[in-house]
Amino acid sequence: MIVALLLQAAAVLPSPGVLPQQDLPSKGCAAYLWSVADRSLVAMASADAATLRVSIDGAVVDIARARESGVGDYGFAGVTDYAGRGLTATLDMTIARKTDLAGGAAVPAGTLTLARTGQDSVVVPVAGLIGCA
Repeated sequence: MIVALLLQAAAVLPSPGVLPQQDLPSKGCAAYLWSVADRSLVAMASADAATLRVSIDGAVVDIARARESGVGDYGFAGVTDYAGRGLTATLDMTIARKTDLAGGAAVPAGTLTLARTGQDSVVVPVAGLIGCA
């Protein structure tokens, strides 16, 4: 009985799936973010396109930037909210310039919060890299 309830609860969480390999954007920068837990690619944020790409329920979706705040770099804010397709997301990331990274930066720490209307939300610890065209 408890296992069945746990499986039902897990089914309503908008947990991100694994994204396939993503290309650099044709212009601007993109943040490639993986789950700290298993190092799988779970999100790609594009600065110029103002979108967040995630995989939800096996479908790769892009959701639009709604607002941003805080200090960032490379076309990103420290905290960015995205909304669309019945999904909201908040990406809170630290961007660190590194002398050994040309045309990009590191994202040593961050969180990706995903929520669907009427459902629980999930917070995924992330880290990654920013690459620029």
